[in-house]
Amino acid sequence: MKFILVADPMCSWCYGFSQEMKTIVEAMPDLEVQVVMGGLSAGSTKILDDAGKQFRLTHWARVEQMSGAQFNREALLARKNFVYDSEPVCRAVVTARLIEPSVNLLKVLGAFQRAFYVDGADTTDGKVLAEVGASALKTAGFDVDAKAFLAVWASDRAIHAALADFEQTRRLSVSGFPSAFAEVGGKIGQISAGYASAANIQQALKRLAA
Repeated sequence: MKFILVADPMCSWCYGFSQEMKTIVEAMPDLEVQVVMGGLSAGSTKILDDAGKQFRLTHWARVEQMSGAQFNREALLARKNFVYDSEPVCRAVVTARLIEPSVNLLKVLGAFQRAFYVDGADTTDGKVLAEVGASALKTAGFDVDAKAFLAVWASDRAIHAALADFEQTRRLSVSGFPSAFAEVGGKIGQISAGYASAANIQQALKRLAA
């Protein structure tokens, strides 16, 4: 059985779900996990105005209440002329997978989530993404520097790989992030759409396994 998580690093509910995902993996260490980038706001060209900031802060408050996740609200409010385009950071997660296919992509995803939500980093900037991505790979035991990471991130190969993830998201008819699926015997079924508790997902996985 394979667990498929469809997420986006700039989706606050996906960030809140990361702790639930950690609980699931710790309880089911043999579970095969595939991480697919959703491209929630990929390609957006709209500048995040005050109304957009307040809309996100409302969601952040709900996520914080549900999950206990930490948010840097001041960094969001201080942003000027920020375009909420999640394609660059989705591509950065995919880049880590291209460089080191065996890396735990959940931890890489977590590094980019922390960079955006806690550190207030600009996760639409390639150089920033390269620093975060290279650091995440080094933490995982892979010797990759930011320059090498940036070169792969900027390549057509990475662009097409990210688009392939977005296409897979569309094929799965994802309607909310994060979304969880299970693949058993070549058949894929959805377990959850949107934020869900680790307990509920574990129960669904155990039923499928049985």
